[in-house]
Formats: sequence, structure tokens, C-alpha cells
Amino acid sequence: MKFVDEARVEVVAGNGGNGMASFRREKYIPKGGPNGGDGGRGGSVIAVADRNINTLIDYRYARLHRAKGGEHGRGSDQYGAGAEDIILRMPVGTEVHDAETDERLFDLVRHGQSEVLARGGQGGLGNLHFKSSVNRAPRQSTNGEPGEQRLLRLELKVLADVGLLGMPNAGKSTFITQVSNARPRIADYPFTTLHPNLGVVRVGLERSFVIADIPGLIEGAAEGAGLGHRFLRHLARTRLLLHLVDVSMFDVNRDPVAEAIAILNELKKYDPALYDKPRWLVLNKTDTLAPDDRAARIADIVARFPWKGPTFEVSALTGEGCVALCSEIWKSMVEHREPEPDDGVVDVRFEHDD
Repeated sequence: MKFVDEARVEVVAGNGGNGMASFRREKYIPKGGPNGGDGGRGGSVIAVADRNINTLIDYRYARLHRAKGGEHGRGSDQYGAGAEDIILRMPVGTEVHDAETDERLFDLVRHGQSEVLARGGQGGLGNLHFKSSVNRAPRQSTNGEPGEQRLLRLELKVLADVGLLGMPNAGKSTFITQVSNARPRIADYPFTTLHPNLGVVRVGLERSFVIADIPGLIEGAAEGAGLGHRFLRHLARTRLLLHLVDVSMFDVNRDPVAEAIAILNELKKYDPALYDKPRWLVLNKTDTLAPDDRAARIADIVARFPWKGPTFEVSALTGEGCVALCSEIWKSMVEHREPEPDDGVVDVRFEHDD
């Protein structure tokens, strides 16, 4: 399934039905009085968060969602029927913005959460509501209210506890394959990953966290180089970032420190709040270093990189150091765990393309 994380839709709620002005007309009852019924309520357009959906592709092509209007009132005290609401199921993590003002209206972060995108109009009043002791034959009624109409922008930000940062071919996809059940595409060319991948990392019985892998960044991503930096939105909800750096020496002209600093600069350009998130430095591909050169290579990178956070040495290919890193991530998450909402923990799963 194609991964789509942004879409624009128009939602139109149904109009309320008009009220009826009529009078009871039966044999031997010359003055039966008013009996016009009310109009029915127009249908609303409602968004519901669904954990079983992981993309906005349905809204890339179906852009207009219009609810039906309510029935008009009729005589004999008959009220018009209300129209059915339209339910739009969206992935958990979808933000709904007003496309004209860019105001964020709703944030669907819990499975089953529902929000009214466009409210249907109320039905009009029939003339039976206007009778009184001084107005026994009212001829007035009211029309139904118009339904709301909105142009919306949908933006999906996947839910994950940990996010992976790094240059293309830094080993992010290999790492998430090594530590989780995710199976993203892995190849020996840049930009193999074209959309975010999520995996569940299990560190023990009933101990797990969700990790997100996004396409690699390069210098100039803010100006559109490579795949750009729009995929960074999927790291906005994470609590910890793992910055993977390729320490191999296959290309003597490549400087891992310069690449890592370029990633941080792109992060700061995109969102200072994302730049300020806790980050750990993960030196990957240590299995490619000769035992005699490994310590000196690692020490040189750490000394030249402006880093004051935790540093880990791993090999995503062989699994060296990955278990210890995941254990430290779990300990950090437990230490800084936020209070859980009353409705429980959201269980997020993601389908992966091969």
C-alpha cells in the first residue's frame, strides 16, 4: 500500500430540513389547529481515529465528503427524518488543520477518538410550535439551518517512542530490522527508504516500545535536496532521537562528523523544538573497523563532534551492542515516563512494504 501522509479534503454537512406550516383538516373538525412538523437534522461529517489504518491514501483521491440534508417536516405532526452522519476513519496520529487559516483544529491521538469536522444544520420548526392562546392559527414556520462547510488539510504524524536520524545508508533500516519486527527495504544505494517505517522493539515480557525510521537526510534538505525534510514531522511525537552515524572507512573522503553536524543543522532549520529533543549518538558499522583502528577512530569522532549526550557503539548488521542499547532506551523511558491517560495506552501497529 502506498504511504500518504498529507491530503486536502472538503467536508460539507447536510442542511436541516424546513419546518412545515399546515393545519388539521378532517370531517366534522373545522378548526383542527396547526399540525406542521419540524424538519430533520442534517448529517454531520465526523472523523474517527482507527489504529488499523496507517495511511491517508483514501483521502488523496476522495476529496469531497458531503452529508445528506434532513427531511422537511410534514403535516399531521410528522417530523422530518434526520440524515445519517458520514464517518471518516483516519490513522491514529492525524492532525486536522483548517486549510485556509492553517489553524490546527483536532489531533487524533487515541484509537476511537472522534471529532466533528462539519456539523449538520438543525431542522426548522413547524407551525405547531407557534400556537398560543392569542395565535391559534399560526402560519409561520422556520427553515432549516445550513450545514457547516470546511476545507481541511490532513497531516499524519506517526506515533512512536523513539525516532532514527541519519544520512542515507547510515544503517537505520538495518538497525530497525535487527531490533524489531519491521522489515523495510534494504539496499546498497542511497534513499532506499521512501516512507516512514515503524517497528515494535521488545526488551522483555510486557516491555516494548515503538521505533520509527524515516528517509535519510542530507545537507540542504531544507531547500529540497534529496527527499527534503518533510518526513521529520513523523519524529515530532517521539520522546527520544537516535542519531546514527556511519563510522566505516570505505570512503576516505567522507567525514562522519561533518555529516552528523549537517543533520543537526537541518533539524534546527526544520523545528527548534525537534532539535531540543533528547538525542543519543549511535556509532554504527563498527564491525567494519579493524580491531587495532577501532578505538582511535571512535575517539577521534567523539572528540570532534560537539556532543554531550550518551554515545553507543553498535553494529546493526551483526547485532553487536543493539541489545544493550535497547535496554538503555527502555530504562530511560521508564525513568521519564509520563502519566498514562485514563483511556489506556494506544497500541499502534504499522504495515510495512517490501
